[in-house]
Amino acid sequence: MTAGIDHDATGEGDSAAHTDAPAELTAGSEWAEARELLYDMVSTPSVSGDEEAAAEVLKAFFEAHDREVWIDEVGNVRAPADDSVLLTSHIDTVPGDIPVTVEDGALWGRGSVDATGPLCSMAAAAVETGVSFVGVVGEETTSRGAWHLVEDREEPDAVVNGEPSGWDGVTLGYRGFLSGTYVATSELGHSSRPEDNAIQSAVAWWSRVADFFDEEHDGVFDTVTTKPVSFDGGPTDDGLAVEATVDVQFRVPPRLTIEDVREVAEGELTRGSVHWNKPIPPVMMSPRTDVARAFRVAIRGVGDTKPRLLRKTGTSDMNIFAGTWDCPMATYGPGDSDLDHAPNEHLELDEFDDAIDVLVAVCERLADD
Repeated sequence: MTAGIDHDATGEGDSAAHTDAPAELTAGSEWAEARELLYDMVSTPSVSGDEEAAAEVLKAFFEAHDREVWIDEVGNVRAPADDSVLLTSHIDTVPGDIPVTVEDGALWGRGSVDATGPLCSMAAAAVETGVSFVGVVGEETTSRGAWHLVEDREEPDAVVNGEPSGWDGVTLGYRGFLSGTYVATSELGHSSRPEDNAIQSAVAWWSRVADFFDEEHDGVFDTVTTKPVSFDGGPTDDGLAVEATVDVQFRVPPRLTIEDVREVAEGELTRGSVHWNKPIPPVMMSPRTDVARAFRVAIRGVGDTKPRLLRKTGTSDMNIFAGTWDCPMATYGPGDSDLDHAPNEHLELDEFDDAIDVLVAVCERLADD
């Protein structure tokens, strides 16, 4: 176990914090150095595919605390230690230029909520408690960092994935994700002919698939969401045929499998075929695991409040971890998820501190168990 964070750090010496950070950033905080890391990371652009500079900032933070750390071949920041817990969140953000400022106790900037806030709270907790940490890349696009991680390291005893849940909430479930491209070709004929061409077949196929899943169960989380995201069709260059392509996406609830949805989509084909992309399975963790129990105890201990157990309608890297590793896990992090990708993205700094306290308590409890 490392010596932990110097809670009275001022940003001088080996800490990699910006020297121009406003005084309000650290005023009255027991986690001043962690707040400086947060400011530095949010100030460093890290759009998916361009995370190198932010990865170096994160790596320097662990080096300053004498932790083993390196950047792997896909760009993940790896700081292995006590594998009783693996804390992991993503380095990348979506595009968007939001001036980095501290106003009325909140840090504004792209990534402050999704997910640089969770990432930095985990980095601080990992240094404080000596547990393992990975900052992964590409979560907002292909999740290449998470896919590489599950193929490249052994399963830890427990995983805490970093996404905004609010300091008093913990996420136990996510819907899965399936995407693909429908492709059909038909002979080009006069428009007066009654036979459907490829474009009509594509429209009819998607209508049948969407109608099949057009039934809301107990809320959106338990429903299959169907979305066509692009449509293209017309005569081929040689003028002899008509082609149609449709890019489609499905959000899959844990009550179904990816294969269930794929079978329905393929069963409605009368012409053409669907070329599927690599799927991400749904996940629903029990609230009775050691990880969920540790969060409930920690949240009550930090804020004397009832923990919120959440299910998210989107997808996260936790889906990938749960699809490969058979260990308890949950997703946690400070911030209001309604601000994900928003032009007014900002994080309350007191909530950031509370989240670190919760994560430290969770890691210590799981390590003792």
